[in-house]
Amino acid sequence: MDWPVPPPRAGTASHSPGGETTHRISGEQVARATREAQELAAQFEEDRPGRQLKGPVGVLLSAAALAVALLSLWQVFRPLSQGSKFYLIIFLAGVLPLVFLAYPAGLRTPWPLRRPSTDATPDATPDATPDATTSDATTPNGTTPNGTTPDAVASGGAAGGSPSRLDWALAALALVVCLYPVLPLAMGGGGGGYDAFLDRQGLLAPIDVVLGTVLLLLLLEACRRATGWVLPVVCLVFLGYGYYGGLLPQSWPVAHAGLDFTQLVDAFYNSDSGFYGTPLDVAASYIVLFTIYGAVLDLSGAGRFFVELSAGAFRRSRTAAGRTAVASGFLLGTVSGSGAATTVSIGAVTWPILRRAGYPAERAGGMLAAAGVGAILSPPTLGAAAFIIAEYLGVSYLRVLAWATIPTVLYYLGILLSVEIDARRFGARPVTIEVASAKRLLARSGYHFASLFVIIGGLAVGLSATRAVVIATLVAVGLSFLDRTHRLTPARLVTAAVAGVRGVLAVAAVCAAAGIITATTTKTGLGPQAAALLVGGAKAVSTDPTIVILLTAVLAAVALTLLGLAVPVTASFVIGWVIIGPALLDLGVAAPAAAMFVFYFAVLSEVSPPTALAAVAAAAVTGGRLVGTMWQALRYALPAYLAPIAFVVTPNGLGLLATGGPGRIAFATAASALGVALLAVAAGGWLPGVGRAGGPERILGAIAGLTLLWLEPVPVAVGVALAAATVTGCLFRRGIAAQSGEPRAGRPAELREEPT
Repeated sequence: MDWPVPPPRAGTASHSPGGETTHRISGEQVARATREAQELAAQFEEDRPGRQLKGPVGVLLSAAALAVALLSLWQVFRPLSQGSKFYLIIFLAGVLPLVFLAYPAGLRTPWPLRRPSTDATPDATPDATPDATTSDATTPNGTTPNGTTPDAVASGGAAGGSPSRLDWALAALALVVCLYPVLPLAMGGGGGGYDAFLDRQGLLAPIDVVLGTVLLLLLLEACRRATGWVLPVVCLVFLGYGYYGGLLPQSWPVAHAGLDFTQLVDAFYNSDSGFYGTPLDVAASYIVLFTIYGAVLDLSGAGRFFVELSAGAFRRSRTAAGRTAVASGFLLGTVSGSGAATTVSIGAVTWPILRRAGYPAERAGGMLAAAGVGAILSPPTLGAAAFIIAEYLGVSYLRVLAWATIPTVLYYLGILLSVEIDARRFGARPVTIEVASAKRLLARSGYHFASLFVIIGGLAVGLSATRAVVIATLVAVGLSFLDRTHRLTPARLVTAAVAGVRGVLAVAAVCAAAGIITATTTKTGLGPQAAALLVGGAKAVSTDPTIVILLTAVLAAVALTLLGLAVPVTASFVIGWVIIGPALLDLGVAAPAAAMFVFYFAVLSEVSPPTALAAVAAAAVTGGRLVGTMWQALRYALPAYLAPIAFVVTPNGLGLLATGGPGRIAFATAASALGVALLAVAAGGWLPGVGRAGGPERILGAIAGLTLLWLEPVPVAVGVALAAATVTGCLFRRGIAAQSGEPRAGRPAELREEPT
């Protein structure tokens, strides 16, 4: 599938007489390519692209977003005396109206919804070049890359426009409904202020039910605008189950006593597990601050520095092109919490380098997608679900970062080995990247790392994650004045704050709507019932406890992967935790292992066919075939699919989460690293330092890699023996090839013959 989108490019190239390509990268070229990439990235985010409003409307919305940012900062140091739920009510009242104004409806109606206006420019940055991608570019099937039709765009769809009359009406209604619980006005037997509203829990007044229902509908519409139809439909399915589940035959495991509509609205609107539950608390307390921090880093030039540093570190390496792409993905994860956005950002700069090295579009796209998704998995700024883990398990965010460290190392180990294998097996052409040396770049702009160290240091000395990130943001603001071109003046600081709040709008809507799922699951007892079904299915195959855990983990992985194809990562984690989490816990899996298992498979939906948003974004940059790019991304990301299973099926798997003492951690890390290396050899067909791996060696390597991930002494010993056999086979094959005069490495032309 070809996307008619001109890929953004950075850099110029020249060729030496010996055939080596020199690629020059300047800071200005990186900045220009990044600006073009931001527009392209919006088409492949989990969140639909929204309006870029200017003029009086833009000023008004920016002022509202700034007020939300200031409230979030105030809550860190001077929490509202009425409690956290009061703050969540105010926060939702601030962000939900903005969703209706920032995200167009995208619906065809028989009447005009939008007045002609010049106050908005749809999804374009001021510095975008004329040939940059536009959101009304269509694919061969007549849709834009984000799935909308040109007609929908014209009527206020993904391309945007100024807010319509309906948008303003929904925003005003959302403001009233969200503020109703705290308004000190008695009305229709309800109202009366915050305390009176809480006192009516379980005994809602009719007006409470009406306004709770309106808020329910508004949240579903906000999610539809921001993420598409799937999550609202899932929420409606849970709502229907809560209401009609009592009509199911009581012999069915998922049947319950039944709930009337008032009980459901009470659970959503006036309980701690509904709209104002843990997911929204995480969005309002953590995510908004980290998105502001990311915006500050971006405007201070950190993103540009990270790309240049990656290029400078490997500029004279034989595999400079691939290493630069992978390192850029890891470093840009501190600025962007989105796999698709990171993929496009690194692709804008590194795809021209990869192309000149001889990489085919599909293979390069798979590498870019895998590296981009790693941004969500990499400390110190993990995705939103990581904060929910900390809240659900009652641990510090630093502990969650520690759990994620070794799996992240294994993930990037697998990608880097695949890069090395591809370059040697297919004979990638050497590319010299002309950019300042890493030492010079660090001396000039290394201060961008300071704020990251502040976060880690703050968490280590006992600061909360919220205070640590606020202090880190202030440090980044102060250090920005070391670079004249990226100084965060008051005006640019306001821009960063507004951008941070803008980035949390869709997440807040998703988190509030996730309360429908969690509240229904809690009220009906669906979690334990679904867990019993999952475990029962595994026990129907075998009664051996080890086999039961393995089968349950595999079934859970499949279910989470399928779920992640349909809903955003945050919602996927919440649903997975309340449905699948109890099954793993019932089998004796430790809570950290169960939570991280659900987290990883929720995130991996971005590289899982057939949706694979990061792979779709990579294909748009490289112009490669979509299916081929998806499968290449899956190959590069393979370790991330297997490591989570490794740390739930055996007790020693906790060592991968840095838990259980130095001995267990060292054993689990060493065995898993060897397993990941063998799986890379099996997938790539090449053993670094030796040569080609034939069919028998690849099969042996795959079996050895899988065996090594079963972190018990006997399986690991068997895996080591199989690994030795794999290496021996490759050495034997190299000897035969040397006698016959075959080349040890492929020719550059072979890299272009991409099998799919």
